[in-house]
Amino acid sequence: MHVLEDYRKIVGTDVIGEIHKKAGNLYNTNILHINSTYQGGGVAEILSSLVPLMNDIGIDTGWRILHGNPDFFTITKKFHNALQGEPIHFTERKKRLYYQANGDFSTYTHIDHDCVIIHDPQPLPLIRFYRKRQPWIWRCHVDLSNPDQKLWEFLTDFILRYDKVVLSNVNYKKMDLPVDQTIIYPAIDPLSSKNIEIPEKDALRCLKKFGVKADKPLVTQISRFDKWKDPEGVIKVFRLVKKEVDCRLVLCGNMATDDPEGSKIYRKLLKRGNDLIESGDLILITDPSSSNSFFINALQRISAVIVQKSTKEGFGLTVTEAMWKGKPVVASNIGGIPLQITDGESGFLLPPHGIDGFADRITKLLQDPDLAERIGNRAREKVLKKFLITRMLGDYLGLLSEMLENR
Repeated sequence: MHVLEDYRKIVGTDVIGEIHKKAGNLYNTNILHINSTYQGGGVAEILSSLVPLMNDIGIDTGWRILHGNPDFFTITKKFHNALQGEPIHFTERKKRLYYQANGDFSTYTHIDHDCVIIHDPQPLPLIRFYRKRQPWIWRCHVDLSNPDQKLWEFLTDFILRYDKVVLSNVNYKKMDLPVDQTIIYPAIDPLSSKNIEIPEKDALRCLKKFGVKADKPLVTQISRFDKWKDPEGVIKVFRLVKKEVDCRLVLCGNMATDDPEGSKIYRKLLKRGNDLIESGDLILITDPSSSNSFFINALQRISAVIVQKSTKEGFGLTVTEAMWKGKPVVASNIGGIPLQITDGESGFLLPPHGIDGFADRITKLLQDPDLAERIGNRAREKVLKKFLITRMLGDYLGLLSEMLENR
């Protein structure tokens, strides 16, 4: 566990001092975060850094995980997809199981904190099972720009009980929702095992251990095996790149415990890329070791180009991670990604459903190492200024001070 002062050499004395000043308004408060998984996906990674830092600066902060059975997580995955625009067969049974799982959890989860922060749709109905004695915040990490309307109407009944909604992008604000909405950009922890500086020789040794050869340039996408990340599209792009440059594709999938679709996507990829797998030009990594943060760190650092070909993306912390490591990223111009990348300066942005444009940019970067280095350096600088955990911690402290000023 890191303390705030560990970050001073990275972000500077003024940033650390300002955070301590903000924390002074929140001493003797109890804050509770609730989400649906301890590992897998950006929310769990954020909380694993944010919660210890909040405690370190004097704010008693807890983190609880909503319990649910496989049926519940199958339903909430469908909800996740529908919030991002996919049609859903919305039945009374789905409503009942969703509501019941939250009710069951509430019977053995006592909440007497000064503020409650609920992350994403899975625990959203919890607010219905408590007598409100404090502000409740819904922190939504997904793209809400075009939700399925029937689902949105259903969820709105719960959202209306919240005192604040926090989103990752101004484009996700809902003008017809009479709840105060604010923006907090996600961020990465530069001192986590996934992002800390490591020597190249250690990174290469780690890749070798996991069976990833670095004898040719690596083109890599690191994401959940999720249709919204378009891993099949990445394989199509790679086939074009491979015609111009001898390289290898790595698709590293992270299957979160609250995402039951990952194994289905993985099996599809085995079929789509079978010839590339047999030739050694495609490596799929999806066993439990793929969640090893040090391995992810090593893979990103050794890769020549990082790809993020999402068709929907709440924010895209894998983009942030790669940029922090000074890597050029070729990504979809979608969701929160253009908040991070300035096209042609700190990476490349392309229409999410295209193939040729992605292949062209990746090929260009592989053939021009100087260009790749310039873009990577600008990318790292942008993350330093805007997307590190210290900035997000300060944003949360400002939000909580606002919510609790009259406590």
